[in-house]
Amino acid sequence: MVIIAALVGGAVLWQMHNRSEVSRAAAAGGVTAPQPVAVPEAKDGGAFESRETPAPAADAAKRPVDKKKIAVATDAVSPLRAGETWQYSANVSKLSSVANLRLKVAEKRNFLGKSAWHLQAFAHTENPLRMVFALDDQFDSYSDAGTLVSMQYEMHLNEKGQTVDSVQRMSPAVREPAPANATAARVLPGTRDPLGMMQYLRTVDWAKTPEVRSPVYDGHKLYDVHARLQASGEPVTVPAGNFNTYKIELQVLDNGAEMKDAHFILYLSNTDARLPVLLEAVMPFAVARVELVKAE
Repeated sequence: MVIIAALVGGAVLWQMHNRSEVSRAAAAGGVTAPQPVAVPEAKDGGAFESRETPAPAADAAKRPVDKKKIAVATDAVSPLRAGETWQYSANVSKLSSVANLRLKVAEKRNFLGKSAWHLQAFAHTENPLRMVFALDDQFDSYSDAGTLVSMQYEMHLNEKGQTVDSVQRMSPAVREPAPANATAARVLPGTRDPLGMMQYLRTVDWAKTPEVRSPVYDGHKLYDVHARLQASGEPVTVPAGNFNTYKIELQVLDNGAEMKDAHFILYLSNTDARLPVLLEAVMPFAVARVELVKAE
């Protein structure tokens, strides 16, 4: 099951629905990062871009990769600002404020010899949901400052009294050793984690680029995420105020097939900052709205 954790926080609700996978792994002695897919070859001698759909592992493993042909496009002027923080409230069906969520661009720093953004997300359930599902999770991403491609993704989970810590070092080509406190995850070139993907969508100039695609690794599986502009100037009202927004549909594919379990619509403010103001998640068990309460 897809776990697009912390994608504007709303996917944390999706994670709550699917946490049985993590719980079983923890009970068995911890979480071990899978090796999702190998790297495919660039097509027709051209660049392998983030918009290409990942190839199945069985076929991709047989193909070489030329790192020089990898291209990932982002807007030339990034809207990211160190220290910016967003507070959200999650509402599920008729239940209001079932969880509070916080996204943060912590800092820009050197990571593995490269300039990287340290991105964070925090999620906590609120009563009455907390009485049956106590969740206090933290996610950390170290993503390339220019492309938002993931370098390391961390999940520090505390759910119903059970804690799981997972630190995964991304390895896009040959197997690279991970430090003692991390696990190596082999992914496609251009792969982003959920936090990096969220910030990457802010860097897209939606007035000029109506669709982008990217491999996304959620800490368990590798997916292909398609983001398509549905409308521009869409009015949205959330606790933080009234916004004109870009309405963006997020389609999640698993091995080339669209996931049928969830459908996401993201609303970014129609400003240079492209603030994530609302995420709507339609799932089999509920319809969720994650609304911006405060931006700092």
